[in-house]
Amino acid sequence: MKIIFASQNKNKIAEIQNKLPHLEILGLNPLIFPEELLETGDTLGQNALQKARQVYEKTNSTCFSDDTGLEVEELNGAPGVYSARYAGEQRDSEANMDLLLKNLTNQANRKARFKTVIALILGGKEYLFEGICEGEITHVRSGAQGFGYDPIFVPAGYSKTFAEMTMAEKSTLSHRGKAVEKLVDFLNELDD
Repeated sequence: MKIIFASQNKNKIAEIQNKLPHLEILGLNPLIFPEELLETGDTLGQNALQKARQVYEKTNSTCFSDDTGLEVEELNGAPGVYSARYAGEQRDSEANMDLLLKNLTNQANRKARFKTVIALILGGKEYLFEGICEGEITHVRSGAQGFGYDPIFVPAGYSKTFAEMTMAEKSTLSHRGKAVEKLVDFLNELDD
């Protein structure tokens, strides 16, 4: 079975393909979707649905999209839905991490959580799957794997950042991994 993932992010596509080896995950074709999909919702779920609907309208194929946010307790849940654009529209991961670390300077409470919402459109019906990973923000970057905020996020119960973990390690406990597990369980139930 082929399924379209509404993303051109090769890291995300590889991470999800790793969890769904029996499916062929197709990223967005830049010729069909030359511009970024709109994300104008106020919640991660709204953004995930908005992107999936855009792809479904053009392809009429089974597709899914995700939206992920980093919610920091001391910052009242920020950056949240604006995680990718926290330091500006240029979507610069380094600038985002710099701003977040600056905003947490001298703060003892560094509790944070990653949250992913996946929206699936299958046969015209819409489904949502959510995954959360609790953890905390470090004081400095560490590690070279992963992407986004991975170098400054340590999941609860661990001593290394997501960026210090292999893809396999990260996917077993990450927010996206948990949401994908729910998606996988749902798709497997359909096969039974």
